[in-house]
Amino acid sequence: MRWEPFEEKARGQGFQVIAGLDEAGRGPLAGPVVAAAVVFPKIRSMKGIDDSKALSAEQREKGLSLLQKRALGVGIGIVEAEEIDRLNILQASLKAMELAVKDLPLGPDFLFIDGLHCLKLPMEQEAIPQGDRRCLSIAAASIVAKVTRDRLMVAYHKDYPEYNFARHKGYGTREHLQAIKKYGCCPLHRQSFRTIYQLSLL
Repeated sequence: MRWEPFEEKARGQGFQVIAGLDEAGRGPLAGPVVAAAVVFPKIRSMKGIDDSKALSAEQREKGLSLLQKRALGVGIGIVEAEEIDRLNILQASLKAMELAVKDLPLGPDFLFIDGLHCLKLPMEQEAIPQGDRRCLSIAAASIVAKVTRDRLMVAYHKDYPEYNFARHKGYGTREHLQAIKKYGCCPLHRQSFRTIYQLSLL
């Protein structure tokens, strides 16, 4: 895949530690939103790294394993359902990204962020619409965020097996909606989401 030279241009401007950021889990009815920050060495491509939505679960796991070996730094940020309800999902996603930056083992001086919004952090930043398809480091972050969140939802399945989170990862599938109708909500459900509110009225 041919990536746009975002990182190369930033290095040409004198920036040294460049992180890509993305999140997973804005749309589900349950579970946390998870963000990741990834700092790469000076490379222009990496086999096996792509937008997480374009990869199978097996390919994402392989991509994560590769990133853990070759990335200079990986940071994770997690915001749980209760805080999503308090902040709203956009602000919760941005907070998760800020936490991911702070979790990096080295301090970045430039951030590439998937989407339209920059962060309230004291370093240079650029928001890139559809960045996970265009920017290598953002695509890498999308893999880390997605795999991390999926693993969390599989673990939560053990606590709440009646919802089968291991299968749908908290998204609003027919199976999940039927389980909510039958059992009500658990602490992982986002009470502020319209679908949850509407189900609570049934």
